[in-house]
Amino acid sequence: MNSQILQAWISSFRLRTLPLSCCGIMTGTALVVAARHPVNLPIFIFSLLTALLLQLVSNLANDYGDMKKGTDTVDRLGPKRGMQNGLISFKQMQWAILLVGLLSILSGLILIILACCSFADVIAFIALGLISLIAAITYTMGKHAYGYYGLGDLSVLTFFGYVGVMGSFYLQTHQFGLYSFLPATACGFLGVLVLNVNNMRDIEEDARNGKSTLAVRLGHKKARYYHLALLAGSLCCLSIFAFFYTRGNLLNWLFLLALPLFYLNGHAVYSYKEPMQLQKQLGTAVKMNVFTLTLFTIGLFLGC
Repeated sequence: MNSQILQAWISSFRLRTLPLSCCGIMTGTALVVAARHPVNLPIFIFSLLTALLLQLVSNLANDYGDMKKGTDTVDRLGPKRGMQNGLISFKQMQWAILLVGLLSILSGLILIILACCSFADVIAFIALGLISLIAAITYTMGKHAYGYYGLGDLSVLTFFGYVGVMGSFYLQTHQFGLYSFLPATACGFLGVLVLNVNNMRDIEEDARNGKSTLAVRLGHKKARYYHLALLAGSLCCLSIFAFFYTRGNLLNWLFLLALPLFYLNGHAVYSYKEPMQLQKQLGTAVKMNVFTLTLFTIGLFLGC
């Protein structure tokens, strides 16, 4: 495999986005520690691995689906992907999606064996795993790809937020409740925020090609307000959690150190003139997501 083809695959893997799936597992595990439960390292490792593999499936399927539908044209503003450059064929991408999908199933089954103590839990998490895999593939693939109907934001909130955080918390503690709900919502909002910047950048291109993302449906002006609401919502969720659930320890407010990034990103997205200006903010949004939730996690560990 020459370096050009290798680079094409790396581009399709979208490695810079992978920390987003790690954040949910990391946050859920920090909540385990904060709730005074011991962390099971194998469960943590396979939770992380399963989440990463599912996101890789989604990233590859996204490339395949957008190329198949003609959405990724030469006029696309974002980075050029492997299929877009003609370096990866449809057949090769199909095999890659199949291989990574099978690896995610294997990792998920090991996780279920390690973590589930009852038959009901086994059935529930097998079903949840299959739903997650189907959702990862059908985001842009298939005749009724839900990403083309403005449902991508809901999917990110569900899987990056509630499934990632609350699911990993439950697998370690076998407890389900409001304790993990607010951090899960914040994690989901921060994930949706990254998707919204991406979709705002591509509004014109997506609209021309029939991809009705939520940003396309809202339009440039309302999508800016939506972005600010996501920023405010994530901060509110983390702040409410810190106020009510962490016994007044100031270390649990460590995430507020990310406030300058929130301001800079919010101001830049609200005031942009040309869509291409959002390309830099896409990277900033990913860093802000990771930095905020890492600070939140460290605060929970230190505050215990």
